[in-house]
Amino acid sequence: MKESKSEKPPIRRNPNKKINSKAPKFNIMWLYAVVVFALLAGSLLLKGGTGKQITWQRFETRMLDQHDVERVVAYKSSDLVIAEVYIKKDSLKKPEYNDLQDKANFALTPTATPQYIFSDASFDSLKQSLNNAQKDFAANQKVSLTFDSNDSIWSSWLVQTVIMLVLFAGMWIFIMRRMSGGSGGGPGGQIFNIGKSKATLFDKEAQVSVTFNDVAGLEEAKYEVMEIVDFLKNPKKYTNLGGKIPKGALLVGSPGTGKTLLAKAVAGEAHVPFFSLSGSDFVEMFVGVGASRVRDLFRQAKDKAPCIIFIDEIDAIGRARGKNNMVGGNDERENTLNQLLVEMDGFGTDSGIIILAATNRPDVLDSALLRPGRFDRQISIDKPDLNGREQIFKVHLAPVKTAPDVDAKKLSAQTPGFAGAEIANVCNEAALIAARKDKEAVDMQDFQDAIDRVIGGLEKKNTLISPEEKRVVAYHEAGHAIAGWFLEHTDPLVKVSIVPRGVAALGYAQYLPNERFLVAKEELMDDMILSMGGRVAEDIVFGKITTGALSDLERITRLAYGMVKIYGMNEKVGNLSFYDPHGENQFNKPYSDTTAELIDSEVRALVELVYAKTKTLINEHREGLEKVAAKLLEKEVLFQSDLEDLLGKRPFEGRTTYDKFVNGETVVAATVDNNAIPDTLLDPSKDNMAGDIG
Repeated sequence: MKESKSEKPPIRRNPNKKINSKAPKFNIMWLYAVVVFALLAGSLLLKGGTGKQITWQRFETRMLDQHDVERVVAYKSSDLVIAEVYIKKDSLKKPEYNDLQDKANFALTPTATPQYIFSDASFDSLKQSLNNAQKDFAANQKVSLTFDSNDSIWSSWLVQTVIMLVLFAGMWIFIMRRMSGGSGGGPGGQIFNIGKSKATLFDKEAQVSVTFNDVAGLEEAKYEVMEIVDFLKNPKKYTNLGGKIPKGALLVGSPGTGKTLLAKAVAGEAHVPFFSLSGSDFVEMFVGVGASRVRDLFRQAKDKAPCIIFIDEIDAIGRARGKNNMVGGNDERENTLNQLLVEMDGFGTDSGIIILAATNRPDVLDSALLRPGRFDRQISIDKPDLNGREQIFKVHLAPVKTAPDVDAKKLSAQTPGFAGAEIANVCNEAALIAARKDKEAVDMQDFQDAIDRVIGGLEKKNTLISPEEKRVVAYHEAGHAIAGWFLEHTDPLVKVSIVPRGVAALGYAQYLPNERFLVAKEELMDDMILSMGGRVAEDIVFGKITTGALSDLERITRLAYGMVKIYGMNEKVGNLSFYDPHGENQFNKPYSDTTAELIDSEVRALVELVYAKTKTLINEHREGLEKVAAKLLEKEVLFQSDLEDLLGKRPFEGRTTYDKFVNGETVVAATVDNNAIPDTLLDPSKDNMAGDIG
């Protein structure tokens, strides 16, 4: 007996398991080929089908004798000669030619194609027959006979057809590429894929190298997102207790604080598919494209679940609905947002997808987007404190070749209010400055110069300034120095300079602030007196004022209106706040005209009071003002030690905690005060310095 071959058991497939079979991708070149083939076939059919077959007798008796023939063209075809008959345009109107199917087109272009054809045995026979038929015709009535070879006709037609097809194909490709944005293919690359998602997928093949070790200064936020990563790695740890995995987390923070960097760390640590895209990727000029891309994004995510979707700058599509919308208009952003809301938490929402989003404008987002079930938690990413800045400096100093005197603690003390992006810029600028000076390592002086450049701009060594203007700048900055040195609630001024920097800034004063979250009324008053010091010094010394106090007056105005209108620090206005963070009262103010007049009058009275107090303070220390101004004209830059020699020890102690932080050492280089008062009153990007001359 023969040994029977062992048969393999049939493969059993799980009917509930989806077979991920990839359909062949559509290639646009096939469409080009079909169009070219159709045109070529149509041209061949038209060429072969022109002219109605007739006999010689009809040609002679009904056409030639009636003088309706314009010309005759003959060419060789197999063993016969084919004669093409072209009828005159006027003669086509006769009833004898009603048998032509396309008589109207023949009448318009009678010389384009022949109307009739007949055959003969040879060229000589055809010529002889034609001459015999026209022997009695006048010379101007005779019809010409031309001979042409089939090859020449074919060549001429072929060249014209090829040129036409090439031009058509080129125009088609140009139009398609213009509509596809110049991309060569892929999702959203062609017009047929315009509704596809533009998300970038990071998986095992394209893993992100950033980890949580690369993120410094964001310990609380990092703990929150690390827990999200743990949800994906160990879901049973939470579901066994009846908990549910959060569906979304919103990263909220100022620009440059590290929101996108934190998302990159999540992509590098989670080891699950990570979809990354921007909110503007959903916005398109075509109606319905944004919603289609949202559907396609979540369809891809469901196929890859469990996974993470990161939407950067989600405020591009997540703005509150119903605002700034025309009556009866169709807002594409609202349609996109509606689809996003349904996909995040709708009737058929599946689990296994976590949404991460980042924005620096949470106040403009729609309330339906922020509710639990969509974004279950909001992770606030604030500007780093002292310890946070030290950790960030250590991260960015690692690749820099530094000198032994560089200390991350001192640098963190000299950069209050700096975000992570600004700290990275300081480290990079310091390295560039050291390289410009041909140094082998970056020392502390390079970092101090870099901080000055980031705060005040590039030093302008070639700026021409007259001696009189330089004296005005010196007394202006000396006025700030006196006010900052002898006021109890102001941050100590530690550096004054009359070296031009930045855009139209001829001088500046920097402070060493104490990071604080609550500001008293007395502290705000002293801050206003400090800002008014430069203007008052000009008035006292020169008897005139200049435009140099522009930024000071802007700061004073914001502080004054903030005290009266926002923080309820005015007796007549009372404990009322007209703060409008969402901009809902741009056209309709929540107070009457009488209250508006009262606010304006109280702000004006407050500023006049500040001016009077500042003038009294400057007059009391007029001698110190003259000393500081003279020293500034001599050295151009004064540090804390110089001010102590000129004015004595500052009469107030215990204002800052920086000396303790740097182990009792005095910080020489001063920094900008970004945290002196709340952001609702000051814009840190505009109040980096006091005493800008411009």
